[in-house]
Amino acid sequence: MELACRVILLLLLPINLAVAQNTSSEEAQELHVGVILDLGSTVGKMARTSISLAMEDFYDVHRNYSTKLVLHIRDSMSDDVQAASQAIDLLENYNVEVIIGPQKSSQAIFISKLGNKSHVPVISFTATSPSLSSKTLPYFVRATINDSAQVNCIASIVKTYGWREVVSIYEDTEYGRGIIPYLVDVLQEVDARVPYQSVIPLSATSEQITLELYKLLTMQTTVFVVHMSFTLASLFFIKAREVGMMNKGYAWIMTDGVTNLIDSLNPSVLESLNGALGVEFYVPKTKELDEFAMRWNMRFQIDNPTDPPLKLNIFGLWGYDTIWAVAHAAAKVGHANATFQKPGATRNSVSLETLETSNNGPKLLQAILQNKFRGLSGNFDLSNRQLQISTFRIINVVGKGWRDIGFWTAQNELSQQLNKTRRATTHLNPVIWPGESIEVPRGFEIPISGKKLQVGVCTSGYPEFVKVEKDHITGATKAIGFSVDVFEEAVKRLPYAVPYEYVLFSTKDDGSMEDYNDFVYQVYLKKYDIVIGDITIRYNRTFYADFTLPYTESGIAMVVPVRDSINKNTWIFLKPLEPGMWFGSIVFFIYTGVVVLILEFLGNNENVRGPIPRQLGIMIFFSIFEEKELVQRFLSRIVLIIWLVFLMVLTSSYTASLTSMLTVQQLQPTVTDVHELLKSGEYVGYHRGSYVKGLLEELGFDRSKIKPYNSPDDFHNALSRGSNNGGIAALVHEVPYIKLFLANHCKGYTMVGPIYKAAGFGYALSKGNPLIGDISKAILNVTGGDTMIQIEKKWIGDRNNCQNLGPVTGSSRLTFANFRGLFILTGVASTSSLLIALIIYFYKKKRKSTEIVLDNENRPEESGINEENSEAQEVNQGDEQNTQQASQGESGLEEQSSLEVVSETTDRQALLCPTMGQLSFSGVK
Repeated sequence: MELACRVILLLLLPINLAVAQNTSSEEAQELHVGVILDLGSTVGKMARTSISLAMEDFYDVHRNYSTKLVLHIRDSMSDDVQAASQAIDLLENYNVEVIIGPQKSSQAIFISKLGNKSHVPVISFTATSPSLSSKTLPYFVRATINDSAQVNCIASIVKTYGWREVVSIYEDTEYGRGIIPYLVDVLQEVDARVPYQSVIPLSATSEQITLELYKLLTMQTTVFVVHMSFTLASLFFIKAREVGMMNKGYAWIMTDGVTNLIDSLNPSVLESLNGALGVEFYVPKTKELDEFAMRWNMRFQIDNPTDPPLKLNIFGLWGYDTIWAVAHAAAKVGHANATFQKPGATRNSVSLETLETSNNGPKLLQAILQNKFRGLSGNFDLSNRQLQISTFRIINVVGKGWRDIGFWTAQNELSQQLNKTRRATTHLNPVIWPGESIEVPRGFEIPISGKKLQVGVCTSGYPEFVKVEKDHITGATKAIGFSVDVFEEAVKRLPYAVPYEYVLFSTKDDGSMEDYNDFVYQVYLKKYDIVIGDITIRYNRTFYADFTLPYTESGIAMVVPVRDSINKNTWIFLKPLEPGMWFGSIVFFIYTGVVVLILEFLGNNENVRGPIPRQLGIMIFFSIFEEKELVQRFLSRIVLIIWLVFLMVLTSSYTASLTSMLTVQQLQPTVTDVHELLKSGEYVGYHRGSYVKGLLEELGFDRSKIKPYNSPDDFHNALSRGSNNGGIAALVHEVPYIKLFLANHCKGYTMVGPIYKAAGFGYALSKGNPLIGDISKAILNVTGGDTMIQIEKKWIGDRNNCQNLGPVTGSSRLTFANFRGLFILTGVASTSSLLIALIIYFYKKKRKSTEIVLDNENRPEESGINEENSEAQEVNQGDEQNTQQASQGESGLEEQSSLEVVSETTDRQALLCPTMGQLSFSGVK
């Protein structure tokens, strides 16, 4: 009985609403509004309840408004033709001035064209397809967000977890197709690609969905973005769980078309979604929203007594706010002068040609676009003919419910909490992935039932790197070599098993080829998944392939002959010191002698006075020897001690360098710079087919000066002959090849450079291949340990056995820079001592002058006393004469002893320096 009453109330509700609206005010002006919904769908039922409450709430608040909306609700029955028919009926028979709806994007396109023709605004709060554009449909207003608004949020999730490939799954409708171009573009910006797009028909059966899922199961990619309607998504995820694609290793991201209705899903469907991520429009909680949700639940039960309870979602809120926006616009524009103009009737005209044009429509459109208010869904602003991007919430389905794991905004992108400033790296809260796993899915798996990884190989010009053989019995391809060993070792260190097989690629009968560009291009043609070998990572090849990190040293260098750098001739004793060192030593030698000479001269040392040749000899003597008998001043001795230390260091270094030159063979390259070859017009060689030829031409080498060779033996013969005898002066090659050449031809050659930067050898994979990251990490693991050394010894040889393997060191001659510190020390000591001596000298001289002036002032006073004593002096003259005779006898003895002392000193000096002894003796004479 209660159920029957609810049904009767539901049937009478539209009549009661119309009666209430018409009788509320006799003077109220009616503005007719058409509402087209799919009343049999969940969204349609929710929207109808929200619209009814919106009408009641608006006019309860605005009782004095003279304009009243009259709603004409129609059911599209989920059919595009039915929706169009209802729209035409509303325009022709009810002269509606606004149409709210329709529910689907495919329906909205045609009805919006009707709105353009009749100048009636069409407002949809559920049509989200980007194909609905206000540029081509000026009377269409989207009271929801564009589907393309969420693709940046999805791309941020993909980027955060480092996924390189994503498969998009969408329904084959206008709604499903509209988002895909935007999704593909934004994923490319984060270095992810969409290798496959799965299209599910809207009317797909369980069998069709299962077949498509099995197809996806055989692919490597395990990250999926699902964009489809609520009903189709429910069936799809149930089947995905049945085929095992909701297990560990998979990742699912749902767009807001599913996530916005997550609370309306059947519990069995929700269980199938366990571990999936979802993106939904975020609505902040308010007190008004909570109160409205309680009223809405009660009204929905009355409107739909036979349906299970549903939870209010964002579509219901947008429907509510849309009614408020239209009601505000109607009150602002009014309805007093609203009329419809009929077009000129023609014979046999169809219904569409006779649609009347509303003169009130443009005004209503502008009023709707200019109206901004805070609604239940948040800020309701249609100024750009659609709601603005605000905030998305990312959820994780767990058990029979879901939980927040983060938010996305256009300003801060991903964050764990809302209203937090952006950090250097963005993260989400921990996620429970499908299979109840907490380990982030890698994004790809090697299918058990799929084919093996196709590894392209070819014989290198250097068999030590790659040599390919084909078993004539089994037909299997076998590969060995340095590059192969590194690859196999890297695959072993992957965190998962990767079955692979070698496939031979060749353009010649011996299994080799001339151009590596063609070899690398095969991965772009999908012939191979990866190609390995001594493949140089070059810029032009990155346009059609991705490369791993290099596994060898990088760069291009030269191999040149070596020669003894020292010419052991008569003047070899000059070679230990550079010219700058010789010049500096001589300058400081002279400077130190001059300083000591000046110091002793200022100190009134009688030994330094005399003719200029004698002073020069003393200066040289001071610079070489520290003689205490000749040096009297303390400052002079300090200068000589520091100079003596300098001479000791210089002498020992000179002796060591000279000894090395005379006893050790020092090999130096015949050429140290590639530009020397260019200036002298020498011939240079390269490996035939190598890109080095183009590099040499770029450097300016004439083609006639560039010679190609095929093998290391050819290189050896050409270098041995030299440029003047039909050979070459240098071989320009990549560093890994040079190491191999020098390992076999160590004597007589060395490596100079690198002269050009190159990326080294790597492996090429198809663009966007998810294996590239893990293989690169594995290569780092291999090259950073002892394994790489063992592989190099096996195929290239021990680099320690060849001393010429590596860059050539510079000259061992002593330079001024090597002794800069000692030069500074002795220079500072000499200069400071000289300054101190000059200060003391001028101070004493000034003091002596002052004493002389004072003596001259005292002489007049003493003249009288001198006259009185003159007589006494005459008396004593006789005594003085006797005294002088006695003193002359004593001085004669002292002069004789002094000559003996000087003679001994002179003899000792003559032993050290005969010339100095003669100078000193002549000075005494």
